[in-house]
This record gives sequence, C-alpha cells and structure tokens, in this order.
Amino acid sequence: MADVVQYRLERMVDELDDLESRGIFTRREIAEIVKQRRKFEYRLKRPSPLKQDFIAYIDYETQLDALRRLRKKAATRELLRQGKKKTKTRKSVSDFAPVSRIMEIYRLAVMRYKGDVELWFRYLEFCRQRKNGRMKKVLAQVIRFHPKLPGVWIYAAAWEFDHNLNVAAARALMQSGLRMCPNSEDLWVEYLRMELTYLNKLKARKVALGEDKGTLVRDKKDADEKQWKEENKDLFMSLDDEDKENNDHVSDEESEKKLDLFSEHASGLLKTIYGGAIQALPSSFSLRKQFLEILESIEVADSEELRIEILRDMKRDFSADPEYWDWLARLEMPDASITGEKNEGAMHSRLQKAVQVYEEAIKAVPSATMFKLYINFLLDAIASERGEVEAFSLSDHASSYISDILKVYEKAETTGCLTEELACQCISFYTQLGRLEEAKKVAENLCSGKLSDSVQLWLLRVSVEIRCITKDSLSPSKADALSIFELFRTVLTKMSISEAESLWIMALKFFANQKKSFEKLIELSLKAVAKYGGSENGFSLSSAVVNFILQKDGLKHAREVYKRFLALPHPGLALYKNCIELESNLASLGNEDSLVNTRKLYEAALATYDQDTSLWKDYHSLETKLGTSETAAAIYWRARKSLKDSAVDFTSPDQL
Repeated sequence: MADVVQYRLERMVDELDDLESRGIFTRREIAEIVKQRRKFEYRLKRPSPLKQDFIAYIDYETQLDALRRLRKKAATRELLRQGKKKTKTRKSVSDFAPVSRIMEIYRLAVMRYKGDVELWFRYLEFCRQRKNGRMKKVLAQVIRFHPKLPGVWIYAAAWEFDHNLNVAAARALMQSGLRMCPNSEDLWVEYLRMELTYLNKLKARKVALGEDKGTLVRDKKDADEKQWKEENKDLFMSLDDEDKENNDHVSDEESEKKLDLFSEHASGLLKTIYGGAIQALPSSFSLRKQFLEILESIEVADSEELRIEILRDMKRDFSADPEYWDWLARLEMPDASITGEKNEGAMHSRLQKAVQVYEEAIKAVPSATMFKLYINFLLDAIASERGEVEAFSLSDHASSYISDILKVYEKAETTGCLTEELACQCISFYTQLGRLEEAKKVAENLCSGKLSDSVQLWLLRVSVEIRCITKDSLSPSKADALSIFELFRTVLTKMSISEAESLWIMALKFFANQKKSFEKLIELSLKAVAKYGGSENGFSLSSAVVNFILQKDGLKHAREVYKRFLALPHPGLALYKNCIELESNLASLGNEDSLVNTRKLYEAALATYDQDTSLWKDYHSLETKLGTSETAAAIYWRARKSLKDSAVDFTSPDQL
C-alpha cells in the first residue's frame, strides 16, 4: 500500500514544481499539500474506504484549486500594476492536473459505491461545470448502472439538448428511458416539453430570419387584447387604402399558414405523446393535469378540441375520484393575479359555476371526502372575499357563501356522509360566526345520533354550552351548573377513562370552585375508577383528582381522597407513584408522618407490583436517604429475592 501511495505522490512532482516556479504556492505550503494528499491517499487505499473519505478528498482538492485560481489572478493583476503588458500565457501542467485528479477520485468513488445515486450526480455536475470531455462516458456509465431511474435519463437528455445541442441524441435518450421506465410521469412530461421546446426554437429561428412571426408560447395578455379588438373593430377608423388592406390581409393569411405548420406539428406531437402516456399510466390523474397545463400554455392547432378530449377522458376515468371533481371545480376559478380579472361580478359568476360542479360531484360521489373538499373550497372563497371569518356578515357574497356552507353540512348529514371531523368543523363554524344557540342545537342533535361516541364532538358540545352560560356572567347560576354537570355525567358514565381524558380535565377545571358539584364529580370519578380500574402509566384520573384537591384544599383533604381511591380493587400503579411522590417530598423536608405514609404506600404498591424494578429502586433510594443502612439493606435483599431473573441489575446495594 505504501508503494502505491508513494508512486501516486511522485506523479505529482511536475505539478508541484510548476506551482512553486510560478510563485502560486511557497515551498512550505507545498509541503503541507503533500502531507494532506498523503493522508487522503492512505485513506483511499484502506481495505474498505468510506464514502466520506472520497468526498473529503474531493472537497480538499476543490478548495485547493479555487485558491490556486485566485492566486493566479492576483499574480496577473500584480504584473499589470507594475506596468508590464498583459500577455496570453500558455496553460501549464498545474492548470490541468487538479481537474484530472478530482475526476480520478470521483471515478474511484463511483466504482466503489455504484449504487449511490447522489454521488453519481455530484460527479456529473462536476463534469458539466468544468466542461470536461468525460461527460458522455460518465453518462453512459450511470445509465448502465441505474437504467430504472427516470432522473438519470432526464439529466442525460437535458445535457444533450441544452449543452451538446444534439436533439437527435436527446430524443433517443428520452425514448430509451420511456422504454425502460414506462410508468414514470416525469419522463413523459419532460419528453413532451423537450419536443415542444425544440419546435419553438425552430419557430424562433424562422422569426429571426424574417420568414415567420409569432411563437408557440401562448401570451394571455396578447390573446385578450386581440379578442377585444375583434369584438370592438367598429370603434376603429382605417387610415389606409383598400388595396393596402387587401395586401395586408393576404400577407397575414400567408403568415398564418406558416404558423399553422408548426402548430399542427405541435398538436400531432401532443396527441401522440398523450396517447402513449395514458396507455402506460391509465390511472395517473396528475399526469393528465400536467398535460392539460402544457396544452393551455402553448398555441397549437385544434387546441380547444384537444382540451375537450383530455377533459372527456379524465371524466371517463376519474369520475369516481373526489380529487378530480375538486380540481375540475377549481379550474373554473383561475387566479385573479394571473388573469388580471378584477371584476367582482365576473368572479362571482365563475364561483357559481364552480359550485355547480361541486353539486354535481356530491351527487356522483357522495362521500365524506367530497363534502370536505366542497366545504374547503367555499371557506377559501370566503377568506379571499373578506380575509377573516369574523367579518363575513359585512359582505353580501360572503353571506351567500356562508349559507351555501351550512347547506352543504346539512346535505352531508342527510346523505349519511357526516364524519366526526366534518361534524366538529360544522360546530366550530357556527361558533366562529357567533351563532352560539344554533351551534348548541346542532351539537345536541349530533351527540344524540350516530356520532354519540365521539369524544371531540362532546368536547365541543360542552364548550359551547359553557360559552352560552358564561357569555352574560362569569359565574353560572345553580341551575346552569346543574345542567352542565348532568351533561358531563351523561358522557363520562358512557365512556372509558382513557377515551374521556380531556373531558375529565375540563370537568375538574370547570367545577374546581364549586364545592358541591366538585364533590359529586369526585364520587363520579370513584365509580369510574372502580368500573374501569386505574392506569398503570399515562393519564391517571385518580392522580388528576388528587392533584386538583391538593392545590384547592390542601394536603389533609388530598390524603383523605387518595386513601379512598387506594381502597378500590385496582387503583393503578400511576396513583401509587403519584402519592409516593407527594409524601416523599414532604418526608425529605423532615415530616415524620409523611415518611411513615411513604413506606406504607411503597409496601402497598409492592404487594401488587413486586416485579416493577423502578419501584424497588425508588424504595431503596428513599431508605438510603431518609432511613438507616439496615432498612436499605433489607429492601435490597427483598428486591433480589422478588425480582429473581431481573436481579442482574442489582449487583450491590449501592448500585440499586
């Protein structure tokens, strides 16, 4: 290995001598360069060189070459400043060697890591930037190793088309790529773009020679201006003679015939490629959209017929897809910033056409997804109309959109397509509009229907009820508090603790300052824990109740409540740990009663959870800090005896 490295370094002697003789690097700097290169060469000659070794070597050589070029330019400027004439110097070995060395490192890297596509593309980009003649060879290699990668074919064709100016080679590469990757949308789209770009270049050359005019690229402003002039030609008075008009008319007809040749060719290309694409990818909706976008951006013969044909095919193949209907409806609403259309009446009529499409869609595809897309479209329309939901009532159009949204929610409910998400969205929409009473009625109806098991829906219903009660006064009356409690009782008794976690937290917060209702809620929580059992980890209802009482009424009342929970059949490990933490914090401050209670809690917990390692460790830690060495040792040996196979973690009392 050392001989190979020494041989490679000796081959750099001419380059280094040239750098020193030209004054670009000093002898000391060259010694440092040799040192760094030797280090990198040894890394590459290891039995298993890493990819990072190659990249680090390449980065070093790239930075070194950049520094060489900067110093060469600085030396040239210095000669000019001294008054010497600028003469064209011949390139020496130091000008060619860096690129050759980097190319060689890249070659070794890709041969070592043939499957690394990112490394191949770094290699290609370097060749392209330095305009190296090895580009064709590298492209052939990457195609050979990655023929199923569409991006490789697109890159190769783009290089042939843009840099090598070889349209035939680019076309052949694209067609080969389509044979290897017929299911690639990007390949089909880029192939069409390439062919149309080539046609447009031919057209531009004709225009430059004065043999033609116009372009295949469609300019929306020019088209609108031409249409307006045609519609208002009576407003203009001709200043030319009739003969000149006839001559101009004849020349325009000839120019249009020449233009038709290109547009007809473009139309034929689009039809052919479109036919092949949908045959290869019949279920790709995005591919059809991209073809339609390309068609609308160019001027081709029979463009309207082609557009109708594509839309007809899309309706035939995707009429059961909600995404298709959403796209078709939004097609009626072009971006005003692009079209320049600011007429409010025209925009409203366009929106009505889009609404008609959505109405047809919910009849053809009555699904929750379709209704959701419909509602999102109307919400976007309102946002663009007023900017904020709170200001809806200020606009007539926005008011009509709001009524449309509410009707859509009703249709979703009658057709059985109202999901939990849509139902919650409907109630939130009413509350955003400030219609709390209507939101209350809707929530009540939905919670008593097929969505009665939805926690989010109940949360919204309770929050709406609370907002209705507290909108006039912050403190609710006894009757109102009782009605809210009964509502909580209804949902909390029918759902498990884990499902109704957020509802329990809301109830505890709402009734925290209402003594009688809070006591009733505690009784309700005791029944729930007795029915469903306590939690081993995660949310613990009993722990949440104890913490609320501790903050509200103090330690004495909290002890009474947690003892009631612990008397239940399955209080849960989470409650034990929470109570132990509460008592141990007080015990660490010197409270003897708390220390006694902590030990009792540990013993009660270990009676059920004697295989819990963390519980034994915490118990031993407590005795180590607050007990005696005898009590700590006793806990250690009890843990060893109880844990058995898990005792490998307890090699000594200190490590426990």
